[in-house]
Amino acid sequence: MTQQKVWFITGASRGFGRVWTEAALERGDKVAATARNPESIADLQTKYGDNVLVLELDVTRAEQVKQAVNTAHAHFGRLDIVLNNAGYSLVGTIEEAQADEIRAMYETNVLGPVAVIQAALPLLRAQGYGHIMGTSSNLGHVTLPVIGYYCSSKWAFEAIHESLAAEVSAFGIKVTILEPGAYATEFGTPESLKFAQGMDVYADFKAGFFGKLQNTQRGNPEATPQALFQVVDAENPPLRFNLGSHNLSQTRAAYAGRLATWEAWDAISASAQG
Repeated sequence: MTQQKVWFITGASRGFGRVWTEAALERGDKVAATARNPESIADLQTKYGDNVLVLELDVTRAEQVKQAVNTAHAHFGRLDIVLNNAGYSLVGTIEEAQADEIRAMYETNVLGPVAVIQAALPLLRAQGYGHIMGTSSNLGHVTLPVIGYYCSSKWAFEAIHESLAAEVSAFGIKVTILEPGAYATEFGTPESLKFAQGMDVYADFKAGFFGKLQNTQRGNPEATPQALFQVVDAENPPLRFNLGSHNLSQTRAAYAGRLATWEAWDAISASAQG
């Protein structure tokens, strides 16, 4: 029988965060569930009692992050899994998006998870174990137009976690990057999307892009918890884990194209070595 685990989950109010929080509680684990609006997850306390701790958390507020992580650790006595899930997408072409919009998204998607990691590491290191997990995307390896800045935040997210894994393995701390494909979550709602002001020159291009997106086959988020649990219960969990059946073919094609280009230009590249 799997030992009961204690989770700290950001962005627990909707999407994967809500699904995974409830699934963990249903299997008998304990969860510190966090959200910017704690009222949105207050029902969890009623349903799951002492197994859940509801905390207010805006990941862009570093002091609040530290307080929430410390409170959760003190409340449950340990943290087994720290899951960074909060994030949103900025919709707009590279030319359209403004610097303040890009910066705000990075505050949530990149610096927010870093704040959680930095707050948790001293506690996990003292424990001698822990599993840091982060919700990235298959867009951490491939890109799409119109959400290029969101893709870039996931590329940064991937690099940070890959470096982190090498840095903390000696402390008994594991790292896993979760990479969902397209799923029928609330990620397409206004709460999870922000739109840059559009330019007429891109109107037709964006209309075509959104038309293609509507035809994308989306997975069922309720089908993901058992796969997630196999990862968290594994003795040697993977650094990267695809969620869904379409990611691998897309990533394989993207990397094949990159390798082909690098190899085609390799002689010229090598000539620049000196």
